[in-house]
Order: sequence, then structure tokens, then C-alpha cells
Amino acid sequence: MKRDYYEVLGLEKGAGEAEIKKAYRKLAMKYHPDKNPGDKNAEEQFKEAAEAYSVLNDSQKRAQYDQFGHAATDAGAGGFGGGFGGSADFDLSDALRTFMEGFGSSSFDDFFGGGTGSRRRSRGSDLKVTLKLILEEIAEGVTKTIKVNRMDSCDSCNGTGGEKGSMPTRCTSCDGSGQVRQISRSLFGQFVNVGACSNCGGSGEVVSKPCRSCGGDGRRKKSAQIKVNVPAGVAAGNYMTLRGEGNAGPRGSDRGDLVVFFDEKEHKYFTRHGADIITEVEISFSQAALGEKIEVPTLTGSANLTIPAGIQSGQVLRMRSKGLGELRDGRKGDQLVKIQVSTPTKLNSGQKKLFEQLSSTNGRKDKTKVRKVQL
Repeated sequence: MKRDYYEVLGLEKGAGEAEIKKAYRKLAMKYHPDKNPGDKNAEEQFKEAAEAYSVLNDSQKRAQYDQFGHAATDAGAGGFGGGFGGSADFDLSDALRTFMEGFGSSSFDDFFGGGTGSRRRSRGSDLKVTLKLILEEIAEGVTKTIKVNRMDSCDSCNGTGGEKGSMPTRCTSCDGSGQVRQISRSLFGQFVNVGACSNCGGSGEVVSKPCRSCGGDGRRKKSAQIKVNVPAGVAAGNYMTLRGEGNAGPRGSDRGDLVVFFDEKEHKYFTRHGADIITEVEISFSQAALGEKIEVPTLTGSANLTIPAGIQSGQVLRMRSKGLGELRDGRKGDQLVKIQVSTPTKLNSGQKKLFEQLSSTNGRKDKTKVRKVQL
């Protein structure tokens, strides 16, 4: 069972941004794999701290976590947790990337006394799309197929960026290392900031004869159909991250991610309130007085609703488990039906006589009642 992210970093829930960064850096420096080679326990501690920091250091992800806890990061297949910004499959590479971004560096080999480091190819950029859902889809969860235009591997050169038969040569900008280094200082001492070489994209090589189709980049714009497994109960502003479904990186390097933001379409009958849905039904005076079983719309089709005799306008009836699924535990919300009693405005002579007879049965004139309104 996952520990609370605040507990992992040794923080209170109200901790500020500076406190979060300070706590994470302390743990990251203590458990970094370069300082603890072969220590699996330290590696797990390093990953746990990085995962906690990746959520709590992002205001939107943190708000979702504060509201839903780990359900915000672990729900659904395809990484809905990626979905809220956390991840059920947060691995060492994710932890190292979080660490590098947090320290403003891509390598700490020099700081820890290591070697020259490995080549880091430029990763493809992330894509963001908005997916609008109707309440019926949100109620049960749904699989949607979305169309995105993204950078994909060039078919002509298979992503190499070079014409057939051409051989790559050493990049002169980085001398084949694929990295550009810059020394900087921080409160922890001297660091070597390492970034991918912009000339070769981090590969350490350049093509002698660039591909005519892609200009040597190894990528071309294409359209792709991507399936999104949406869990029940999502709300406008929630999002999920689909790993490796973003733009391809240059010359065969890793893809970025696809971030899918959710929005809700306005419904004809229902207004959402958390996991509950609210609608209003107008009934006749006789239905209100005598009571009746009526048919009302729900998210799964029509259903019967019993109107109790003597119901008043403005009263709310509850239909259990007819609302939306809860994102946290899958439980269903309710459907709330507000009753409005329609008073007849035009009566024929027969109807008027019936109402007069009804009034006379009271044995006295109907009296107007005045009540104080509580605001």
C-alpha cells in the first residue's frame, strides 16, 4: 500500500512550495542511485520521493491528490494516474527525470564523481488535447478514440534522418558525446548541467545526406487514432497522461506524452453536483394532491418515480444510485428530482366548479399563511 505523499517527504499538508522542494532534495541526495550503487532499498526510496514530489510540486496535480488521495493517481488502465499526473508505473527513469528537472540538471555523474555520462537524445514534445464527454459516458466510464496530428517516424528513412546508403558522422558541436555541458553552482555545491546537443539531438551523430522527405529530422506530421480508456466519475479539469503517445523525437529518439484533458458537455435534463445529478420535474395539481407513479429520464433510460400524495412544490425526491460513478471508489451517486407543482391558469366552468366544491369541503375559507424566509 502506498504511503501518503506528504508522509514520504516528511511534510504537513499545508507545506509551501519551497518546503516541498527542500524536503525532496534532501531525500533525493540521500537515496540517489549514484550514491547507493546496487542498493535496491535506496532505489525504492529514491523513486518514492520523486513520485511524491512530481505530484505535490504541481499545483493542479496536488489539488487532485488532496481531494482524491492515491485514487487520483492510480485509477484506471492506461495510466489515468498518469492521468492526474502521478503514475501506477512510476519507474526509475521517471524518478531520475524528476530529479534532473528538480535540480535543473540532466546528469550528476560529475557531482558524484562518476564518469562522463551517457548520451541523452532529445525526447519528443508532449501533446495536449481536450476530450468532451456527456454525462452518460461519465456515469459508466467509456473508451473513446481520438484523432491527433503528431510527429511520427518518417517512412522514407525509417526515422534515421538520412538518405538510403548515407552514413552518419560524428557531431562536431558536441564531439560525438551528444551532450552539451555547463557548470553551475547551487546550495549543494558545484553541478554539471548536461543537456542534449541541439545540433545532433543528443545522438552524437549527424547525417551526411539528409532525407529529402523529412529534411534530416527523421519525422513527419501524421494523423493517428488513439484509444482513451476513461474511468467513471471524471470531471471537467481532470486529465490523464498517455505515456509515449506524443510527438516522436528527432531521428528515432523517444516519444513525448499525450495529455488528455476532460470537459463536460451541457446536458438537456441534468445538472451535475459532484457524483449526484439534479433535474426538475413539473407535475399537475391533481398529481401533487393525490400522488402518482410517473416516468422520469435517468442516465440509463426512463425509470419510475413515486410521487407521494400531498407533495409540495420545491420538494426534492431522491433516486438512489442513479447518478455518476465516484472516481475514488466506483460507488454511484444519486439522482435528485426537484418537484414543481403547476397551478392551472385557465379553468373551464366544470373545473372551476370542482375546485369550488373542494374548497367548500374544508368547512371554512382557505386562509393565506405567511412565514418568515430563512436566508
